[in-house]
Amino acid sequence: MHIAKAAVSANVLTNNRFILGMSTGDRPVEYPAFKKTFDDRAEHFRESWEMIRTLADQGSHFAKFAGKHYGTLDGSIDFFPKMPGDSRLPMISIGRSRQSFGWLANDADAWVWHGVNLDDTNKIVRVIKECNKDNTWHPFGYANFVKLLDDPNAPARLYNNIYLWGGSKAIADFWEQQREQGLSHVTINLKPTQRPFKEVVQDFAENILPKFKD
Repeated sequence: MHIAKAAVSANVLTNNRFILGMSTGDRPVEYPAFKKTFDDRAEHFRESWEMIRTLADQGSHFAKFAGKHYGTLDGSIDFFPKMPGDSRLPMISIGRSRQSFGWLANDADAWVWHGVNLDDTNKIVRVIKECNKDNTWHPFGYANFVKLLDDPNAPARLYNNIYLWGGSKAIADFWEQQREQGLSHVTINLKPTQRPFKEVVQDFAENILPKFKD
């Protein structure tokens, strides 16, 4: 309930520009701190997702929700703020979260994974499309840790399916090739480098972003 309230509040404050990303987490040591069990995290994730969706998207006042792990809403209390007009809070799954492709293709508005083999991008996009039943596009993306080298023409190399090193022009070509495979989004984590930060950002802005301005 607190996540739902914070997400909708952030959305209102940013003029409908907020996207909520959720994941189960994968470190067993963290679960006892929240009095949760690690083995049934997939079920907890789905219920929390459904409760947030109910609260965030409830068209009428005084939402109702029958929960097993996170409480029950019997329609006697209201939830504020509300999503503007008929808008819907965008919710994306970060990581697999132990969910089926059917769930990812229908319940999540989008899916951002990590550690994806380049040869699997097109296959994943195709499976999501095949599993979809609501006739709505559910985009697929993944995360890259990126290190921009001094030479913008240095070849791009991918390590462990997640660490992307190379020159800015080669990295732009790399992502363009992945877009042709159906990739929609990339979560970019810039790696520490000896280059001045402003120089890295300028290199990124001049040699990478223009290729994806559409």
